[in-house]
Amino acid sequence: MNVLVVDDEKEIADLMEIYLRNEHYVVYKYYSSEEALASLEENNIDLAVLDIMMPGIDGFSLCEKIRETYQFPIIFVTAKVEDVDKIQGLMLGADDYITKPFQPLEFVARVKAQLRRYKEYNQKSLKNENKIDFRNLVINHATHEFYLNDQKINLTPTEFSILWCLCSNRGKVVTTEDLFMEVWKEKYYEADNNTVMVHIRHLREKMKDCSRNPKYIKTVWGVGYKIEK
Repeated sequence: MNVLVVDDEKEIADLMEIYLRNEHYVVYKYYSSEEALASLEENNIDLAVLDIMMPGIDGFSLCEKIRETYQFPIIFVTAKVEDVDKIQGLMLGADDYITKPFQPLEFVARVKAQLRRYKEYNQKSLKNENKIDFRNLVINHATHEFYLNDQKINLTPTEFSILWCLCSNRGKVVTTEDLFMEVWKEKYYEADNNTVMVHIRHLREKMKDCSRNPKYIKTVWGVGYKIEK
């Protein structure tokens, strides 16, 4: 698996490279966004780790540019700890967020979790039930494609996972806790509600689904979310 690491702090980038290579990942390491962007077409990247505060093109802008073309998972690793920065990163299409200083083993675990989910979505056997088609919504687990009203909508792996979970349970309420544990494969804490909420908001925006009167993803206040049959 190929991992892109972009951080202008050489020591941090080198440390991430060491731990990732110890797990037998191929690492493409750059100290600027400009270098990273130039390399994307040449390398088949499976996951990107981006710093936010970089000179020139910052991590937020780099994430936006990547999302114009690519859907592989993106993890922000940054010293910025404010909730507004985390929410902005998630809204731009990031899948996870780790603050500096970080525990190397946690960093590796989060990379593995994102790659595992991404790999599962792209290699699921066609023999299984991989396609859901209802109400002009078509989501294909095998090809990781989503169509709404015959228009293809590009989703990040996390967004796809959330939508697949809701569609698989259409007509039922999926609690925020169950949704988080299913998608992120981690124990749920109350603070994680904001993470789920941001991704739901981003999904609705891509689907042009009005949050005040949504046609598809409905909020069941104090409980979770549901998609009607």
